[in-house]
Parts: sequence; C-alpha cells; structure tokens
Amino acid sequence: MSGSNRLAGLKARPKTVTKAEVRKIDDVGEARGFVDRSPRKKPGRKPSPRTHQLHPKVMPDTGQEIADEAEKLGITQGQLIEKMWISYQTAKRKG
Repeated sequence: MSGSNRLAGLKARPKTVTKAEVRKIDDVGEARGFVDRSPRKKPGRKPSPRTHQLHPKVMPDTGQEIADEAEKLGITQGQLIEKMWISYQTAKRKG
C-alpha cells in the first residue's frame, strides 16, 4: 500500500469555539503565566533612508583603506562612498 489514500478520508471541520470561550481560555492562560507573543507591530528594524546597499568587490588593500578612512572620519563606509561620488561628479562637470 502506497499510503497516498490514507488522508483521503479526512475533512476539514470548523472549530465550534465562540469568541467568549477563546477570551476565557486566554484569560486563564495569562493568569498562569502564558502571554500572547504575537508581534504587536511589524517585526525587524525600521527601514533606513539609505535603502540601496552596494556590495562592491574591491581589492583587499583598497577595502581596508576605505574602512580605515571612514573610521577616521567617524562616518560609515557608505557615507564615505557617497562623498567620493559627489567629488567625482563635481570633477566630471569641471573636466
């Protein structure tokens, strides 16, 4: 027997529980230390205004220099890349 027909006889049935019964059960659970753990708001971090992430592949020395410079300036690597891009755009317009 393959077992493929074993579940054929099962049928979904609606639960016969009223909202008042569910509330009563929840109250009893909370009184015994069980609390509702469903998320109250959207889980996770709030989205950043800097939503587009780049993952450039650079030579190890270049990556380390960018990281060091960003740390020295007290900004993130992304902010440093933005400053470099602005500088590039300005030089391109002059050129």
